[in-house]
Amino acid sequence: MNGPLSLLAELTHRCPLRCPYCSNPVALERREGELDTAEWRDVLGQAAALGVLHVHFSGGEPMARPDLPELVRHASGLGLYTNLITSGVLMDGMRLAALAEAGLDHVQLSFQDVAPAEADRIGGYRGGHAAKLRAAALIRAADLPLTFNFVVHRQNCARIGAMIDFAAGEGANRVEIAHTQYHGWAERNRDALLPDRVQLEAADRAVAEARVRHGDRLAIDYVTPDYHADEPKPCMGGWGRRFLNVAPDGSALPCHAAQTLPGLRFPSVREQSLAEIWFRSEAFGRFRGVDWMPETCRGCARREIDHGGCRCQALALAGDAAAMDPVCGRSPHRPAVDAILAGRPVTAPDLIYRRH
Repeated sequence: MNGPLSLLAELTHRCPLRCPYCSNPVALERREGELDTAEWRDVLGQAAALGVLHVHFSGGEPMARPDLPELVRHASGLGLYTNLITSGVLMDGMRLAALAEAGLDHVQLSFQDVAPAEADRIGGYRGGHAAKLRAAALIRAADLPLTFNFVVHRQNCARIGAMIDFAAGEGANRVEIAHTQYHGWAERNRDALLPDRVQLEAADRAVAEARVRHGDRLAIDYVTPDYHADEPKPCMGGWGRRFLNVAPDGSALPCHAAQTLPGLRFPSVREQSLAEIWFRSEAFGRFRGVDWMPETCRGCARREIDHGGCRCQALALAGDAAAMDPVCGRSPHRPAVDAILAGRPVTAPDLIYRRH
């Protein structure tokens, strides 16, 4: 078994935005429970020793941490490729200059919409869209590679084509269009966010047309939604295969939503080394490989492609984290997904905003 390739370092759950699609847990970690600078430096050193190649500094909003430049510098010195995943609303010239000088390799800037009023409404932060535009200008001026990220759903997916054109016009090298995944706050807002089939087909066409329009001048990544599919997607490339998430409190997770699973204790980096957690912990081994899979999954030709799908989705929709992913057309739990799609309200209910 190989070590992980990628580390998601969730430095904090604090964030000025209140996005209702956020995949952070509903019970958010307080500032006093976060790993301190020395602890994060140790985590980064252990990750590099394990063979991790990329570290993604995320949150919440990672720029809420004043020690972010120090952590970027330490990661860069270890030879890790450093990516900042940020809302941009706390960015200014001095902060970005400090990050660039520390060795930051890439910035992933999130947007809620291209229509400013809608972007601010969805993010729950007045003036947020304008702040993001200022951040994008600073990143371009610093000559850092830039990705725009849009989380899309029923309230903004009609503007996907405009989102991609906007990213190209603002100098992004890459744009990610990611349909909402229903974990954390997004699960609470599912009826307000879940698109219907007509919207999804229009979204697919918009992405296809934008790829023709922009050619190889702009990399376009498109993450399709689960509920309208009949084959599951692999959970982070497979449970405990490539990806390691360290939460603000030090919990080590195989995916960012795994703490919702009952009966599993996820070790803390405050208690065990990353190597012990990755190679020997019960939690990371629980859904790794194929032996845990239901018989139908073990006999499926896609078992090494989707790795059994999403365990958090199985829990949410089937009540059992070890069940077949209900998205799968062969799953006995697929009717639960179909019932959600059929019961989707015509008018979107009010958004429930993320609270810290």
